[in-house]
Amino acid sequence: MMDHSIWLVVAIFATFFAAGMVKGVTGMGLPTVAMGVLGVLISPLTAASLLIVPSFVTNVWQLLAGPNFARLGRRLFLLALAITAGTFGGSYLLAAGDTRVTTMALGAALVIYAGHALLARQLRVPPRLEPLLSPIIGLITGLLTGATGVFVVPAVPYLQALWLEKEELVQALGLSFTVSTGALAVALAWHGAFRIDNLALSTLAIVPALAGMWAGQIIRNRVGPATFRRCFLICLLVLGAEMVVKAAF
Repeated sequence: MMDHSIWLVVAIFATFFAAGMVKGVTGMGLPTVAMGVLGVLISPLTAASLLIVPSFVTNVWQLLAGPNFARLGRRLFLLALAITAGTFGGSYLLAAGDTRVTTMALGAALVIYAGHALLARQLRVPPRLEPLLSPIIGLITGLLTGATGVFVVPAVPYLQALWLEKEELVQALGLSFTVSTGALAVALAWHGAFRIDNLALSTLAIVPALAGMWAGQIIRNRVGPATFRRCFLICLLVLGAEMVVKAAF
């Protein structure tokens, strides 16, 4: 059971506000920021259980606020299905508490991708390859989600390579993250990782997460497409580096 001291609760709420703001600006980052900061204070398994409710609520908000949920849902159905299956498989590592190697590998992949995208030409996935690539990308994303509690690689680079419009990309990320969060919640419950006290604190964390996301969305609405893409990739680079450093030390 987690010690709910006042300072720990304040730190948790401040973390979710900051994570929500990052998500509001870039459409992603809440679980990565939350896992990165809270992992210093509490166990990775407990941190993952705390992020379930605020992550799910903010992802649903992000998903439903986009321009065309039905069309994206049909296009990304295979991706979502494979993410669900992979998350259950990878969750055994998270439940065992041994996530150092997978977290480091995940962070390194983020750094390499973001660095390449910032310095080189943007990758593009032809529409004819989506039926083949979506299940593969979804399965790998699910395995890493289950093992680390972070829903980023390789789904985020893949979705960006589809060359969606800014708001469509944000909505597609919301769809991917909603599926990942739901699958992770069920997988953690299957492993008996949820406690009533953690679930209550996770529910309360919705407030700072939504407040941060609202503030971040105001910033995003004032940013042009080119600046948005650059900020998006820089965010990936920083988050990846943070994950590598955290896992190494």
